Amino acid sequence: MKLGKLLIVTLFIAGGTFFFIACGGKEGNKTEKTVEAEPQDVPKELPETHGTEVKAADVELTTPLNQQWVTNGKAIYELKCGSCHKLSDERLVGPGWKGVTTRREPHWVMNMITNVEMMLEKDPVAQQLLEQCLVRMPNQNITKDDSRQILEFMRSNDGVK
Repeated sequence: MKLGKLLIVTLFIAGGTFFFIACGGKEGNKTEKTVEAEPQDVPKELPETHGTEVKAADVELTTPLNQQWVTNGKAIYELKCGSCHKLSDERLVGPGWKGVTTRREPHWVMNMITNVEMMLEKDPVAQQLLEQCLVRMPNQNITKDDSRQILEFMRSNDGVK
């Protein structure tokens, strides 16, 4: 019986020593490899127009509305904007969208959508909205073209035909 216990203890110690050596041995012999995880919600490449400031001359409003853009803008709103912005004047996380196209210039709206960081850094109205809402609008990596379609949906929401 003593021989059996001795054999088990010896095997246990030998196995533990093997595991210890295989996992790096002594503390001083460890080689650490740091692997930085990439954020899952950030695309590998930003859209080509991301970060490009929208100028007033870049935005041409049409009447009647481009219905395809309204439809596309609504789809983008439902996917990326609706969890924080209501279509009424009620604030959810961010301000409601009702009347926004009557209060803000089209290029301002598009810049707020595509260039959040720039707007919060430079624009006093954007800074005031941040103070009111207390939540920084996340950059949704929306292209200039998509922001134009969102603007068209906003115009439709404000009653433009």
